[in-house]
Amino acid sequence: MERVEVSFPSGGEQCAAWLYPPAGIPKPRPLVVMGHGLGANREMGLDRYARRFAAAGMGVLVFDYRHFGASQGAPRQLPHIARQREDWRSAIAYARTLRGFDATRIALWGTSFGGGHVLAVAPDDDYIAAVVAQVPFTSGWASAIAKGPTSLTKVATLAATDLLVGSIRRKPIGIRLAGRKRAAALMSAPDVPEGFGRLAEESETYEPKVAARVAFSTLFDSPGRRAKALKMPVFYAVADNDSIAPPKPTLRAAERTKHAIVKRYPVGHFDVYFDDIFEQTVYDQTEFLVSVLRP
Repeated sequence: MERVEVSFPSGGEQCAAWLYPPAGIPKPRPLVVMGHGLGANREMGLDRYARRFAAAGMGVLVFDYRHFGASQGAPRQLPHIARQREDWRSAIAYARTLRGFDATRIALWGTSFGGGHVLAVAPDDDYIAAVVAQVPFTSGWASAIAKGPTSLTKVATLAATDLLVGSIRRKPIGIRLAGRKRAAALMSAPDVPEGFGRLAEESETYEPKVAARVAFSTLFDSPGRRAKALKMPVFYAVADNDSIAPPKPTLRAAERTKHAIVKRYPVGHFDVYFDDIFEQTVYDQTEFLVSVLRP
């Protein structure tokens, strides 16, 4: 299956993307728009999902946020919640211009931080047909508490320094994305170095640090609060042992979602991307998407 390198405008810059043509179904075809999590890019495991969805008859558009991967944006490694959600809206707008696809059968697929983005963006678009939120970030406060006080204090110190100093010198002060429990890292838990490390190894463009200032905006972001406004079918893939995006806020969001399907897996946050758990999650998601996107 050949994927095509494409791009689309967002905020005056270009987002890089892969477009996967679907297998064996007549036009017009459904399309799944996919985006990754905090500090990640499309090279980190998303190709595996995209190929499965395309093999099941759906087109797929996988994109990098501005400031990351192959997309434009300076300074590099700057996570910005509002800009990333603008990138989602721009990706959707671009998807609706693609010939051969049905603009009324577009689904959003987000994982981790991207899972929070799709929950926040979808309520504002009445024509989104379905959403998949995989191990989604739904509560910044819950994720912060899960870090523990030592890591939280270290991260807050770096974030404050970046806000005060990084803006003056116009170069962000970096913080590690991944670390063990009590580390000065945005994601800090015993399973993080190995799990996130496996994803990072798949990318030639991955960089281990991002602008520390994102920690403050993340703390006060709660995409799960918008769950009640989701009118389309939503598939929640929940990891019961999630140390990064605690499952309780996600399960509460699912309870408030009108058309929710919840699948729970007895694993950690990063296990869903690999091996037998990946096979189970991608099977469940494909089954969901095929059922809701059929003509």
